Amino acid sequence: MPACVVTTVAHVTEFEDPPSPLTDGQVRESFRGPVRLRGDQREENSSTTDQRLLDSRGPSDWVHTDPWRVLRIQAEFVEGFGALAGLPRAVTVFGSARTRPGSKQYRLAEEIGAALAQEGFAVITGGGPGIMEAANKGAKQAGGMSVGLGIELPFEQGLNRYVDLGINFRYFFARKTMFVKYSQAYVCLPGGFGTLDELFEALTLVQTKKVTKFPVVLFGSGYWGGLVNWIRDSVAASGNISPPDLGLLHVTDDVDDMVRVVHDAYAAWEAAH
Repeated sequence: MPACVVTTVAHVTEFEDPPSPLTDGQVRESFRGPVRLRGDQREENSSTTDQRLLDSRGPSDWVHTDPWRVLRIQAEFVEGFGALAGLPRAVTVFGSARTRPGSKQYRLAEEIGAALAQEGFAVITGGGPGIMEAANKGAKQAGGMSVGLGIELPFEQGLNRYVDLGINFRYFFARKTMFVKYSQAYVCLPGGFGTLDELFEALTLVQTKKVTKFPVVLFGSGYWGGLVNWIRDSVAASGNISPPDLGLLHVTDDVDDMVRVVHDAYAAWEAAH
């Protein structure tokens, strides 16, 4: 039996019919996603979103545009919340990245990290060197959880080697949210602008009741005393803060006192919840 050759002729159907005449009261309109465009805003013969996505690769500049940054920011929050959601009660320790290993401040940060870990607190730092490394080291060696929340900077290395759970962030504000959300207290050792930034942001959040039962401990009266005196004698004396706001800061040189303040605040937070 001879082979049978079947030829199929495709019939092309246009999905978009030519525009029909307008009846009374009708106006021409087009859509861009959920947006309705009429009159001068209407786009004639514009390509669809799918077509622009699939037709060609196009330029790569779009990955640096603000809409794309919004997605990156969203991804940082999702990753941070996902990684830290199971974290036990925790305390964030701040301090200078420039503190040298073996120095008095470094050893003190190790002691603080160990003391917090022994009391059942995870220790969170910025994940870098100096005070941050020392606090992570103390927590890790004491058998506690050591957490580092790093930030993309042009002049600092990645996470220190004592971090067990680490996240690197592109955006400071996403990182700051994680510090506040997953900490029950801040302990600030001597540090620079970064430490001061976190300190005053925490004070603002506590003062405005955005966070509650959140102690801010300044460790090292010799270092912090001048700042506290200025806040009392200039800021409060000028009426720019209320006298009770001075009580938001606790200055100490004693590790046991620091642990007591953290415990008391956590107990008060538990009672309120």
